[in-house]
Amino acid sequence: MGGAVSAGEDNDELIDNLKEAQYIRTELVEQAFRAIDRADYYLEEFKDNAYKDLAWKHGNIHLSAPCIYSEVMEALDLQPGLSFLNLGSGTGYLSSMVGLILGPFGVNHGVELHSDVIEYAKQKLDFFIKTSDSFDKFEFCEPSFVTGNCLEISPDCTQYDRVYCGAGVQKEHEDYMKNLLKVGGILVMPLEEKLTKITRTGPSAWETKKILAVSFAPLIQPNHADSGKSRLVHLPPVAVRSLQDLARIAIRGTIKKIIHQETMSKNGNGLKNPPRFKRRRVRRRRMETIVFLDKEVFASRISNPSDDNNNSEDIEDERREEEETKPSELKPDPPVNFLREKVLSLPLPDPLKYYLLYYREK
Repeated sequence: MGGAVSAGEDNDELIDNLKEAQYIRTELVEQAFRAIDRADYYLEEFKDNAYKDLAWKHGNIHLSAPCIYSEVMEALDLQPGLSFLNLGSGTGYLSSMVGLILGPFGVNHGVELHSDVIEYAKQKLDFFIKTSDSFDKFEFCEPSFVTGNCLEISPDCTQYDRVYCGAGVQKEHEDYMKNLLKVGGILVMPLEEKLTKITRTGPSAWETKKILAVSFAPLIQPNHADSGKSRLVHLPPVAVRSLQDLARIAIRGTIKKIIHQETMSKNGNGLKNPPRFKRRRVRRRRMETIVFLDKEVFASRISNPSDDNNNSEDIEDERREEEETKPSELKPDPPVNFLREKVLSLPLPDPLKYYLLYYREK
């Protein structure tokens, strides 16, 4: 699946292309996609393909095409504080983007069949938390992953506001998937070769919308040949945050508000100075007349004798101006993590500062 949009040179260009093609339509989804670099979830030797609109699979590791993830994120209609269940959570790429929107008071769970993929996802999650420049711009709902077959979830599990299944679902499992939803919840899954959005409007009432045609590998059926018994998957409990963790969230939120107020004050209520544009020299151009007659083409030029000399002088002047301004244009200021700077400047013991920064390396 994929190939719906042009490849990008980097993550931002890929997102630009997805926006232009109307796969990404809302600001929250755009922010989440830009915050997490898709290439970080590829193995090093395959990163050249990270910004193509194509699915990628290596062994048990799999990523859907960017256009598919875009449609899924938009269809889920995510909001802060919701609970989310990802069936076939894979690398954790989608779960991490969802976590940026859910915020610190959401619930973010994933079920993955392969234990080696769970380990891969945990490594990628740890890398994002410790090194990403985007982490401090959000309050993150960290995903929790469990190993097991998503068709064997314990029947006494809690229901969720949002559910996504990343494998093809047959009609016989549709009701099973629906029962994972709270009333008012949204389920997105590939159902009989169509990416489908199902909204639970009541205890026994549903609205179904087909989004687009897709081709997904089917869900793997449970295998009880070894023991003859079902291996129930127990989802993580909904954790209650500690008072210490709540204090960290509140302090970080307060510091962000202060930074925002300082920025607004410095820029005059948030209105930035208008950008300066380099004055361009207007070059006179020759007037050409092209005449098409049957299969023949006739061209005539109207020019003054002095045009050639003036034109070459203009080109030389413009080249000189570009060389003078090029160094500053090619060296933009590196991004500044104002939250980190502000925390490190506080009159607090170093261990507390690093706790507020989630012990991040940068």
